[in-house]
Amino acid sequence: MNVCIIGGSGFIGSHLINTIASHHSVTNIDKQLPAFDIIGVTSKIADVRDYESIKAAIPDNTDYVILLAAEHRDDVSPVSLYYDVNVEGAHNVLKVMAEKNIEHIIFTSSVSVYGLNKKDPDELSEIDPFNHYGKSKFEAEKVLRRWFDNDRNGKSLTIIRPTVTFGPGNKGNVYNLLKQISSRKFVMVGNGQNKKSMAYVENVAGFISHCIDKKHKGYHVFNYIDKPDLSTKQLVKHAEAALGEKIIPIKIPYLIGYGGGLFLDIISKFTKQKFSISAVRVKKFCATTQFSSVTIQNTNYTPKKTLAEGLEITIKSIVADK
Repeated sequence: MNVCIIGGSGFIGSHLINTIASHHSVTNIDKQLPAFDIIGVTSKIADVRDYESIKAAIPDNTDYVILLAAEHRDDVSPVSLYYDVNVEGAHNVLKVMAEKNIEHIIFTSSVSVYGLNKKDPDELSEIDPFNHYGKSKFEAEKVLRRWFDNDRNGKSLTIIRPTVTFGPGNKGNVYNLLKQISSRKFVMVGNGQNKKSMAYVENVAGFISHCIDKKHKGYHVFNYIDKPDLSTKQLVKHAEAALGEKIIPIKIPYLIGYGGGLFLDIISKFTKQKFSISAVRVKKFCATTQFSSVTIQNTNYTPKKTLAEGLEITIKSIVADK
């Protein structure tokens, strides 16, 4: 099929292109060119906020659109960028799809739409986002759902809500946490018992590819998680196994860690300097973020790697990069 990936130069997108380029014709649209070229893949520069550039970039013969492009960092300023990119960007893509008679889209949302410290929410759980990223992602979902409901004939809409995704080269929260643990200078805020759901990037890309190949008809929502959920203490154990040595973290109470994050937020506001530690990151680090899925089991998808294998690969890549 002719697949158009919007946001394909990013972390998940680059892995997805590697996964599907051998058996689909792929066009990658992004604000920047990918770090490497793949034979047979056409890359174009465009911004989802710019309707005309997106219209010019999406090929007329596209069968499937994969919308990955998103504003997702914790420290985005102004916050309106979340809505400009995630919500208005979805509007623009759907407008182009309508003009070019493209009827199939896969959208990567996020489990952040469920909020923090929930009890293992699945696809049927209440939506309760706690930050602008989660709020804007759900607003985008509603835009897509209205598009689908307006005329369901022949259309398909698949929404995938991955949990926090990690892997070699990504500088996200899990990668940074594993990097700190691997450095043997790890500061554990809180008691380390809070559990987190995670997903290895190759598995997320593999699941998106699986959805393309299965050609799901109609409307579907899937949470994506690689089980089992692990506590911070258990992550330390995985790092010890990968490194072959004991790691003894420095422990500080949650209130002190959160207070330090607030202090750095104030400094950042006045100096315009961004720090790796902030109040919201400490809050997310110490929160329980466990998720489950009641729909993905019906897809017959088998992940490429176990969670333990993904963690080992990532930890060893961090050590090799030093």
